[in-house]
Amino acid sequence: MRHLTILGSTGSIGTQTLNIVRAYRSEFEVEALAAKGSVDAMEKQVREFLPKMVCMYDEQAAEDLRVRLADLPIKVAAGMDGLIACVTTPETDMVVTAMVGMIGLLPTVAAIHAGKDIALANKETLVTAGHLIMPLIREKGVALLPVDSEHSAIFQSLQGLPYHNSVADGNPQIARILLTASGGPFRGKTLREMASFTAEDALKHPNWAMGKKITIDSATMVNKGLEMMEARWLFGVAPEQITVLVHPQSILHSAVEFVDGAVIGQMGVPSMELPIQYALFYPERKPMYGHKLDLFSVGSLTFMEPDSVNFPAFALASAVMKDGGSLPTVYNAANEWAVAEFLAGRIGYNAIGENIFKAVERHQNIACPTIEQILEVEKDTYAFLKG
Repeated sequence: MRHLTILGSTGSIGTQTLNIVRAYRSEFEVEALAAKGSVDAMEKQVREFLPKMVCMYDEQAAEDLRVRLADLPIKVAAGMDGLIACVTTPETDMVVTAMVGMIGLLPTVAAIHAGKDIALANKETLVTAGHLIMPLIREKGVALLPVDSEHSAIFQSLQGLPYHNSVADGNPQIARILLTASGGPFRGKTLREMASFTAEDALKHPNWAMGKKITIDSATMVNKGLEMMEARWLFGVAPEQITVLVHPQSILHSAVEFVDGAVIGQMGVPSMELPIQYALFYPERKPMYGHKLDLFSVGSLTFMEPDSVNFPAFALASAVMKDGGSLPTVYNAANEWAVAEFLAGRIGYNAIGENIFKAVERHQNIACPTIEQILEVEKDTYAFLKG
């Protein structure tokens, strides 16, 4: 039986994780749940799964939840200390890190130090601190299982082969990582056309049902830039070994090209439940209920090069990944700030990329930042963009 703590339990990945727990109720015990501020959703989850502990990152939300759950013997914590307490509960053996943004970094580090396996959906952890996280994973002897569909596909494609998860080690059998991208809702559009697009336009993803932030990131293709940075650390490859393919059907979720020319990939319907379930049960596979891939109905699969001219923030990601250091933190933080401003209606769509460029260009890179420096760079980037 797996004993789970789920960070971001009320979000898209978190709720789908709990769907799998429902389907295999005898296989899991939910030890702790955490979210930012969705009190109504959290109360329902707590009453259904009865964790020993729950955390709301927002202090007022935590107080509200304490009142609502007064009839249950469940500890309600708050803030970063609460998140860390959840991931370090003695009974927990796997932490699903599904909170969006840099908020997930410190709890993930704490969970690794506590010897917990990690089902990683918080890409910012490796984007900003991969040079610290991967050595720590090896030192503590815990599993790091990718939940993003693309990284899960790569991980599945590598099963049965020597697997090295550090850039220093490399993997001599891998020629390239083939990272697929749907192209998002604005594939084929020009920067001039996109200038007038609204948040409502950007949230209409053609294939995937995801949270708002990641859906906007898909529209700008910043998400693919962040995924390149994550893949570098997860699979021990150099930046030049990662190739992005725009694949509008979202059927091939990613692939690995080996030195002998063989390409092994993973296909499936556009759903996050398969990669989540694979991480939860790894290395075992369990039946998945629901719609399955029918290649006859798919008909054809197409691939094309990404459009670096009209998606300049994606193009910038390659340079940021190669330079490394603290630049990925700036790139990520600037994007988080700009997406929030766009969703609030305070800046236009094209200003997302413009703000990322502005923040990256003014930053003095730190070659090998500590966790403390990473968090300071994030704060500094937010302060700079706020003016």
